[in-house]
Amino acid sequence: MTSNRSVAVAGLILAGGEGSRWGGPKAFARLPGGCTFLETCAETMRLAGLKPVAATAPPNVEDFGVEGLETISLPGPGLDMFSSLRDGLTHLASDQTWRAVVVLPVDHPLVAVDTVRLLGAASGNVIPSYRGKHGHPVRLTRTLGEQIVAGELPGPTLRDALRTASPMDLEVDDPDVVTNCNTPLALESALHRTTKN
Repeated sequence: MTSNRSVAVAGLILAGGEGSRWGGPKAFARLPGGCTFLETCAETMRLAGLKPVAATAPPNVEDFGVEGLETISLPGPGLDMFSSLRDGLTHLASDQTWRAVVVLPVDHPLVAVDTVRLLGAASGNVIPSYRGKHGHPVRLTRTLGEQIVAGELPGPTLRDALRTASPMDLEVDDPDVVTNCNTPLALESALHRTTKN
């Protein structure tokens, strides 16, 4: 895969969900060290060199209070992930500096900085995979992002929109691209695996 480090890459964290299976918004769930999922995702993107970095937020949250992170308060509760993605991309579209965006659901807080950095340095639309299984985050070109914003790619999921763009697979040595910490038990299992390794 051709590297293109001159392309400015933005970061978008999808963190506007209600977290019904967690018992509250997963953005505020905490890892053992005390940092929230959102803080961890934002720091991962910062260390990977992404800029700007923004996050969708539940409707009642106007500012996550995380330095360097733009907060996008969603217009209402219960939006699906694709609608949240579209709102996030609409916000980012006003910034003309980026040519690609890495999109990370907040319930994947264990993804490695190096993985995000590899995605940022790649070209085109990219889906990471671990041992042949697709995961998150994904890399979208600005063109694809603008098509989603314009409603030209209505989904209903990001995977559906990506299929139209013939995305490339990027095999990574990072099991956490396929680790969805959407329940306390899932997080516990992921941390147990990490400890064993």
